[in-house]
Amino acid sequence: MANLNTVHQNTVQVDRDGERPYDHHCKTEGMTMTPAEATQIPELPQSEQGPANNDTSKPTKRAAARRRKPGTDIALIATFAAVIAACALLPALNVGPVPITLQTFGVILAGAVLGARRGFLAVLLYLALGTIGIPVFSGGSAGPAVFVGPSVGYLVAFPFTAFLAGFIVERLPRTKIAASLPLIFIAGLASSFVFIHPLGILGMSKVLDLTLQQAFLADLVFWPGDVIKNILVAIVATAVHRAFPQILPIRRKAKNAGATTPEPQPVA
Repeated sequence: MANLNTVHQNTVQVDRDGERPYDHHCKTEGMTMTPAEATQIPELPQSEQGPANNDTSKPTKRAAARRRKPGTDIALIATFAAVIAACALLPALNVGPVPITLQTFGVILAGAVLGARRGFLAVLLYLALGTIGIPVFSGGSAGPAVFVGPSVGYLVAFPFTAFLAGFIVERLPRTKIAASLPLIFIAGLASSFVFIHPLGILGMSKVLDLTLQQAFLADLVFWPGDVIKNILVAIVATAVHRAFPQILPIRRKAKNAGATTPEPQPVA
């Protein structure tokens, strides 16, 4: 009986309302523990700790800095819509039913610099401004009537051209000027020949009542200018990427969604 009293005195004695879960667990298992031993609760290994104690689950400062604010995107989209408008309002060369302008330069540049999504939205904003009556189309024209003229196919093709150019450029390596220049040139020229020329030919054929062959011959006059414009696009876009390497969206692969994405390196 004396031994039982001794054990009882050495057992942690706490008030029922303030009983610690750890002490209660020890007593329910038939164990005894001194107060000093009860305060020495072992710490879980790092691998067994929850996500709250895992530093890798928290976004790093570098990742947070990469997140571009919506206001920045809106400003860039509006800026390039204005660039396209300025290119359209410069003096044009009247060589046929559709004049030669710098619109295609501004359209492809928007995609090459901003990427697919924002380039598409910049061109869409430009078309919307012209449609509601702001004179931003070639020769200062505006309004819905432009979309029933011979240039309708080219105008419709513009946003898709910017999207494709941006989509390709986002996936190009941007490490050296020698590699970046020809690749961006090819991306812009390919986008132009995928959308602008085919839709432009169809538009002229429909509006002007031409055969596809006649419309194709009328479109040939734009080809030399497109080559020159895309050379300029490659030069300007490469310079912008070199000055602002994070202006293009950062691509994230589904397989490496949890890994840290390396920052794009400036073009050397």
